[in-house]
Amino acid sequence: MRPSPLPRTAAVSAVVAAALAAGLLAASPSASASGSETAAEAIRVHDIQGSTRISPLAGRQVTAVPGVVTGVRTYGSKGFWIQDTQPDADPATSEGLFVYTGSTPTVAVGDAVTVSGTVTEYVPGGTSSGNQSLTQISKPTVTVVSSGNPLPAPTTLSAHSVPSVYAPEGDPAAGGSINGLPLRPGSYALDYFESLEGTNVRIGSSRVVTASNEHAELWVTVKPHENPSARGGAVYGSYTSQNTGRLKIQSLAPLAQQPFPKANVGDWLTGTTEGPLDFNQYGGYTLTARTLGTLADRGLEREVTERQHRSELAVATYNVENLDPGDPQEKFDALAKAVVENLASPDILALEEIQDNNGPKNDGTVAADQTLKKFTDAIVSAGGPAYEWRTIDPANNKDGGQPGGNIRQVFLFNPERVSFTDRAGGDAATATGVVREKGRAALTHSPGRIDPANPAWDNSRKPLAGEFTFRGRTVFVIANHFGSKGGDESLVSHHQPPNRSSETKRLQQAQSVNAFVKDILKAQRTADVVVLGDINDFEFSATTKALTDGGALYPAVMSLPRSERYSYVFQGNSQVLDQILTSPSIRHFAYDSVHINAEFAEQNSDHDPQVLRFRP
Repeated sequence: MRPSPLPRTAAVSAVVAAALAAGLLAASPSASASGSETAAEAIRVHDIQGSTRISPLAGRQVTAVPGVVTGVRTYGSKGFWIQDTQPDADPATSEGLFVYTGSTPTVAVGDAVTVSGTVTEYVPGGTSSGNQSLTQISKPTVTVVSSGNPLPAPTTLSAHSVPSVYAPEGDPAAGGSINGLPLRPGSYALDYFESLEGTNVRIGSSRVVTASNEHAELWVTVKPHENPSARGGAVYGSYTSQNTGRLKIQSLAPLAQQPFPKANVGDWLTGTTEGPLDFNQYGGYTLTARTLGTLADRGLEREVTERQHRSELAVATYNVENLDPGDPQEKFDALAKAVVENLASPDILALEEIQDNNGPKNDGTVAADQTLKKFTDAIVSAGGPAYEWRTIDPANNKDGGQPGGNIRQVFLFNPERVSFTDRAGGDAATATGVVREKGRAALTHSPGRIDPANPAWDNSRKPLAGEFTFRGRTVFVIANHFGSKGGDESLVSHHQPPNRSSETKRLQQAQSVNAFVKDILKAQRTADVVVLGDINDFEFSATTKALTDGGALYPAVMSLPRSERYSYVFQGNSQVLDQILTSPSIRHFAYDSVHINAEFAEQNSDHDPQVLRFRP
């Protein structure tokens, strides 16, 4: 569930105070939060917007600002947009502006109005989010001058108009912020969008790069040739390939009046989509469509991986998104069908986000045997093997995730193909180790947790290690669910590059797992080790580099073409979060990111499972 934004007054006051401290506003009585009347000269929208991200008039009272209403929003953040019909000659100053009413507006599209009120800077998500702010007029007094006026011609957003460089470097003197930098809309995509904040814009037929969701929004790209995925998305391949053509689409029409289209990645939003350009908490710049294009279904299908050969071991990872016995049987059945049909019944399946027997009920329950029985029974009913499982119950509410849910990693394995080596003694607080037995590596506890007392794993899932045997060969499998990206600033942060504070913990977690793998390889240089799970980080990240340090592991996703490297789709970017990494002895393998969820409006999980097949 999305959190509620901070009250607008608190966010506005903080932005104004920060802007005053940074010297972006004049420190005069007229720039106070309460403000006084501006001089008698007429104030236009472009005067309010200014040529930076912070209005030069923030905190001031303005009177009789003229414009034509280009959009009305009657839900959520209620208000309307106006646009000046007499623009200035500066491409950096927007001619559109949001008027925040807080209640259902009484104006209509096409009304010529004058608006008096306070110029404010509202940060969706609050100032701690790092988001840019939205310039607006608050506490307005509105006068309708006339109705039925033609709207200003829309600005067309296209591959030619949006710059290919995403954002300028932030000002070091302002803590990396770009708020005080003059806008250069011809050079940077974020500056271009900011120069059109509140303006009437349009896009032509555009490809969908994030499926529609329960919040009635989707993402398109106006740059169809920018880092395309093999299935219609836009691949996020580095911290400098943010995909500048991405744009979120919402509809101004209430859903009861006009249902939002159900779109998958690769579909097209055809015709014209037109409306004011907004900025919001969940993704930043958003075309709030007064006119919404028509969806063209391109028939995206869910992938099916190849079945392993008799002599191949198939190892997979799947985040099943907070699965617990209280979920509908339909979810269990759909997940089970995916395991059997789309994943071809892997020999070993590492699951993430298995909740305890009563899910989010926070009563101290930690066992998950009922969850796992319900799931494995569903797999059998779907025609799959009778999987056995191994896991370690966490200490109550010590591993993060939904309070009371006690998510954990679990190994499922097919006993007809694989045997599990049980070595007693592992529990939530006891670390498994590595010993050398008869010239080969072995775990002291199997299943066992890796380094659970390390502060890197505080309030986070501890890695689960297990020792398996396939055709007489030992294979060590380590299932992971690293810390989330919660707390990171978005790509549209006013800090450029954005602050990614969550990386610190994942880096420490990766170092812990890497050290354990090195212990195994020190005991047996030729040991087969598979590290897998929801790593919550990219294949090019410092986290992945730490996992692979010293050549201990190889990220198997790198064996795929760039256009196929993703397991998750977020705000228009197809990206890697789930990974399988292999030790040096696993030289030949087949890897598959099985796209069955992340690109679809109807999902059984928000992650795509990963499968590795190799001959030990």
